Amino acid sequence: MNYHNVSFEAAYGLHQQIPVSRLPEVAFSGRSNVGKSSLINRLLGRKALARVSSEPGKTVTINFYNLDGQLHLVDLPGYGYAKVGMSEKKRWSGLIEGYLKDEKRMLGMVVQLVDMRHPPSAQDKEMISFLTQTGTPFIILLTKADKLNKTERQQRLASIGDEIPELPEDTVILPFSSKTGEGVDELRGILEQLVAFCAEHPELMPETDEEPEEVPQTMDDNIPDENPDEEEVTVEYIGFDDED
Repeated sequence: MNYHNVSFEAAYGLHQQIPVSRLPEVAFSGRSNVGKSSLINRLLGRKALARVSSEPGKTVTINFYNLDGQLHLVDLPGYGYAKVGMSEKKRWSGLIEGYLKDEKRMLGMVVQLVDMRHPPSAQDKEMISFLTQTGTPFIILLTKADKLNKTERQQRLASIGDEIPELPEDTVILPFSSKTGEGVDELRGILEQLVAFCAEHPELMPETDEEPEEVPQTMDDNIPDENPDEEEVTVEYIGFDDED
C-alpha cells in the first residue's frame, strides 16, 4: 500500500450516522495522552493528519481516514477524564460501543494502545476485556517505547501478561515509538496482511444497498449540540488524546 496516499474522509458524532463499511477497517483505541495521533501520523508519514482537539472532552468524534483506497483507519476518541454533561457521557459511550458492536462494520482489527512506561490502566483493562469477550481481533501497541532503557523495556514486556489476566496467550504485543519509528514496519506488515486477507474473502464485507452519503468535511459537522443549561459533572470520558 502507498502510505502517503491517505486522506481524512469523515467524522461522526453518533454511531448511527456511520454508513455501512465499504472498505476493511482498523480501529485505534487508547487513553487520552497515550500518543494515538502521533502514532497515526508516524504510520502514514505525516506531521498533522490525525487531528487533536484544542478542547479535549468537548469535540468528540470517530474519524475515518482512507488509506490508498484499500483500508479505513478509524481513530476512536481517547478515554480519560473531563467536565462534561451527562448527555455527553451517554453520547460518548454509545458512540464507541455502538461502533464496536455494529454488524455493518468490516472491523478487521483493533489496535489497542497502552503507554509502555506504566502498567495498563483500569480503562485499558476494561477495553481489552471487552475486545476479548466479544471476540474482536486486536493487537497491543506499547507506545513511547523510546522513553525506556533496555532493562526497563524488558521488565515492562515481562510484566504485561500478569497485569492483564484475560490477555490471550497469542496476543501480538508490539513496542512502538512515534519518535524513532520503532514498530512502524511491523504494524504496516500487519495491516497489509489484513488487506490481503480481506481481498481474498470479499464475502466478509457487509452487504448494502445504501448510496454513499455526503461525508462531513470538518469534525464539528456531525456533532450534536450539547444542552447548554445542563449541569457539568466530572465523569470518565472518551475524548481526544493530547500529544505526550
